[in-house]
Amino acid sequence: MAAIKKSSLVDQVYETLRGEIITLQRPLGSRLNVNELQGELQVSCTPIREAVNRLQQEGLVRYQANVGASVLSLDAHDVEEIEYLAVTLHCAAARLALTRCDTDFLAGQLEKHLEDYRKAKSVNAQVMAVNHFIGVFYHNCGNRRLDDSMISIQGQQLLLRYLYATQGADRDRDEADYAAILAAVRQGDADSVCRILTENAARSSAVITAGL
Repeated sequence: MAAIKKSSLVDQVYETLRGEIITLQRPLGSRLNVNELQGELQVSCTPIREAVNRLQQEGLVRYQANVGASVLSLDAHDVEEIEYLAVTLHCAAARLALTRCDTDFLAGQLEKHLEDYRKAKSVNAQVMAVNHFIGVFYHNCGNRRLDDSMISIQGQQLLLRYLYATQGADRDRDEADYAAILAAVRQGDADSVCRILTENAARSSAVITAGL
């Protein structure tokens, strides 16, 4: 049996912890004690520390001297900052994608993920459908640096989407927003796409902030 490479083990620990943080299985602000994680995950402290460092770089974990690592905590200002940056990147990606790609092609991709959202029966399926819907713009924007910028905050935005979905998301209204984005893409109307994205982000931010 081939030995598990150290890098692979770090990746596994990272993905496990990241998934638990994003899906709120590890509460906001909760401590990440390396010794306790060793017992939970049945791995040595080295891959855990490396994984926690990666999560810290992604903004999902914070480290304080004499306190240690913990899952990030959020206040209204944090939510506003994350959503503002995310929607700014979304709009940039949408404008580039509409410039570079055939609108029928983009619409076809968006329609598939909108249908997934409509059929979603769990919070996870709902959140991932939205993630893939917005991701269509990034996959087709032709700007690697823009895509990399989104990846750097994607964990934080996924966390916000889970919070929104569990704290009172208006699925009917959100579905109407995504349908309106699809219609705007078919018309090649980037301004309308960005307006709807911005309004949707503001509404979800209000729901998240109210639940903190």
